[in-house]
Amino acid sequence: MKLSDFKFNLPTELIAERPPSNRDESRLMIINRADNTIEHKLFKDIIDYFDDQDVMVVNNTRVFPARLYGTKEKTGAKIEVFLLRELNRDARLWDVLVDPARKIRIGNKLYFGEDDNLVAEVIDNTTSRGRTLRFLFDGTYDEFKRTIENLGETPLPKQIKRAVEADDKERYQTVFAKREGAVAAPTAGMHFSRELVKRLEIKGINFAEITLHAGLGNFRNVDVEDLSKHKMDSEEFFIESITADTVNKAKENRRKICAVGTTTMRALESSVSISGHLKPYEGWTNKFIYPPFDFSVANSMVSNFHLPQSTLMMMVAAFAGFDTLMKAYKIAIKEKYKFFTYGDAMLII
Repeated sequence: MKLSDFKFNLPTELIAERPPSNRDESRLMIINRADNTIEHKLFKDIIDYFDDQDVMVVNNTRVFPARLYGTKEKTGAKIEVFLLRELNRDARLWDVLVDPARKIRIGNKLYFGEDDNLVAEVIDNTTSRGRTLRFLFDGTYDEFKRTIENLGETPLPKQIKRAVEADDKERYQTVFAKREGAVAAPTAGMHFSRELVKRLEIKGINFAEITLHAGLGNFRNVDVEDLSKHKMDSEEFFIESITADTVNKAKENRRKICAVGTTTMRALESSVSISGHLKPYEGWTNKFIYPPFDFSVANSMVSNFHLPQSTLMMMVAAFAGFDTLMKAYKIAIKEKYKFFTYGDAMLII
């Protein structure tokens, strides 16, 4: 398939600027692949589509406040620093993006906070926008992380045009969030409330957790027409044996296995045995899933409505079927579903 196949006209007013008041009351489109039908529900109605011993696999990554604003030494120029990845805990080394990149060179110092209580030195140029920073901080690691937590801002995607608000700190996380390391939220999981999770558990649905630390590659534009030439950014992920056992038992018993989100699906498909069973794993994946693709683990999926020509949309098209997804998106636009991070959801069964 080609990049241009995934182009469609998305009215800007359908890109959600804010989440709904209640997590589980976003809209939910049900796509049934077996009979090619579409239903319109609320997200909390998802409970009606799963039964005892079915499994929902969720991503328990936690987003950290990755966006910092600092000033450059001598000139006082305002610089945005986006923390991507911790490279060395003891040396306080971080892989970052800087904006505007043209103003930052090796050896420059950046100051953060009203009292300049955090200083960083640029020690390497990794890409045209990327840099390696060494934070000059005398305290303990826990004190350093608390400083980052206090100075950092919730890293809402740039496509959300409004300023970050206090509620975003909690709403740009899922209720499953535990293991810190993501700079982008696993948005499909944000529709679950604690009450809904409890109701699902009472019905007998099992929750299995993976961790995939979602990175900015989720928002990176695809700039090649031939999709086979696109390279995904690598993301770190973990699958523990308890999750593999839960999923494999459900698979053997022919239960529903639902991947909640594209990050979860990528993790599952990145650690599959030849027999199609899930394996425990700790490492990295740059797997790019687009049509056609044979899925080995999940037989249902929860996803948001994604932006045109995004790798996220391509993965969902691979699972739902390209024609089915394009039809669903056309209906979603007509019915004014909300798209993107804080938007509505679909369940593909």
